[in-house]
Amino acid sequence: MTERDQRPRVSLSPPLCDLLGIDVPIVQAPVGSATCPELAAAVSGAGALGTLALTWTAPAGCAEKIRRTRALTARPFAVNLVLEWDQRERIEVCGREGVPLISTFWGDPGPYVDAIHEAGALHLHTVGSVVEAVAAAAAGVDVIVAQGGEAGGHVRGTTSTFTLVPAVVDAVGRVPVIAAGGIADARGVVAVLSLGAQGAWLGTRFLLADEANVHAAYRARLIAAVGGDSVYTEAFSGGWPDAPHRVLRNATLTAWEEAGRPGPGQRPGEGDVVATAPNGAALERYHMAMPQAGTDGDVEEMALYAGQGVGLVRAGAPAADIVGELRDGALRLLG
Repeated sequence: MTERDQRPRVSLSPPLCDLLGIDVPIVQAPVGSATCPELAAAVSGAGALGTLALTWTAPAGCAEKIRRTRALTARPFAVNLVLEWDQRERIEVCGREGVPLISTFWGDPGPYVDAIHEAGALHLHTVGSVVEAVAAAAAGVDVIVAQGGEAGGHVRGTTSTFTLVPAVVDAVGRVPVIAAGGIADARGVVAVLSLGAQGAWLGTRFLLADEANVHAAYRARLIAAVGGDSVYTEAFSGGWPDAPHRVLRNATLTAWEEAGRPGPGQRPGEGDVVATAPNGAALERYHMAMPQAGTDGDVEEMALYAGQGVGLVRAGAPAADIVGELRDGALRLLG
């Protein structure tokens, strides 16, 4: 056998693409309130999979955002729901609106599998361990998203992407796996495909898409950051307790660490209003909210979610250009 014969067989058109109705195996992670119809539609329109994060959107608002997205693209897109909260009503809305793909996170997907399938959608579920992956596959989930500890935002496990992905691929058999965590460029896409994943799930890179609902100061911090600025912590727990996350270091996080990482009620500056959301809501220090466009105040003291791949991201661009850059770069690497 020659050295060339021993290379991993990597394709930029794995079976997952046919399953999801996409052209390239790239998925825009939900990235919370930074997602919007314009971002999801632009990603999907470029041949990848865009995602709307609708966990905290009222059901009527969910329907509106789904319709706005569909008005902008005829391509498939996904809706993401966090299972820390009951999501049955939102799944019903997705069914009525004909959403083809629903991804879930942070909880047991089992009670939702039938409801999602009855809504006419495929079920993607994010896990942080092999144990979770096996349980999700046994429950009937259609696609597993294996999230490594390098991921930005809320992080389910601590195992690295490089270690977790092949272990999950081996454990779940024929269920396709998408890799998440620390992937920010074409090299990362090819790397996780080489590990046996059929797709790459990117969040931090798409935070710098022109269409993302992200405050300018937050964008500037992302562009200036290096991988070591991304910290795994539980500091920003307001609104979602007991949910570790990865954010950029700021004065709020540093002060909390220097105080000994105290729990709620004892954190320095707790209760201070640091910013006002676009809808007028007061945002206190340690709240989980990220700085959206239109947020007013000291936004750099808020939760600035970012994965360890942030050091590979140096400029913003239209979402379609990001997809094209990832696709073309991967094709060059694959020869």
